[in-house]
Amino acid sequence: MEREKKQSSAVSDIGAWALNVVSSVGLIMANKQLMSPAGYAFVFATTLTGFHFCMTGIIGLVSKASGYTTHKKVPLWELLWFSIVANTSITGMNLSLMLNSVGFYQISKLSMIPVVCVMEWILHGKQYSSKVKVAVMVVVVGVGVCTVTDVKVNAQGFLCAFVAVLSTSLQQIVSISSYYILSFLLYSMWILTRT
Repeated sequence: MEREKKQSSAVSDIGAWALNVVSSVGLIMANKQLMSPAGYAFVFATTLTGFHFCMTGIIGLVSKASGYTTHKKVPLWELLWFSIVANTSITGMNLSLMLNSVGFYQISKLSMIPVVCVMEWILHGKQYSSKVKVAVMVVVVGVGVCTVTDVKVNAQGFLCAFVAVLSTSLQQIVSISSYYILSFLLYSMWILTRT
């Protein structure tokens, strides 16, 4: 019985990771096609962000109405802080995707790993093991090599990617300390992998 539980858990974890990768890559490719001059040349990144927020709101309302999540009281200042960081993150990511190649966009997202580590070290004094430091250094070197070899980077796109990485990294740190704000997203992913 214990072995079947572990296998079921492993299959569920693999399903959640696969769903995460497929949905993330699918959204990125759809957004790039929508915003690319070779695609539909949709230049209204803020409107696209609004569509994303509306969809997240609808998912939240459906999740609450169906009983998968419950209403939680969040202090106003914390909600405002999270909203500012999240809005900057999503707008920055959309602008970065619009102005940069998909490759540079993905590489800039990878750079969030070392940025989060440095921010947690500065803000919370978090210490990392030698293995984690080596893994992060491999990511940093990979990001550096890919950034240097990507010839489609411009100053405006680089600035948007920089703002996006900083704000998204900060959002990850805020999300960790404000877990209940994002719990419905995690729970929704769990429900999707169970059905």
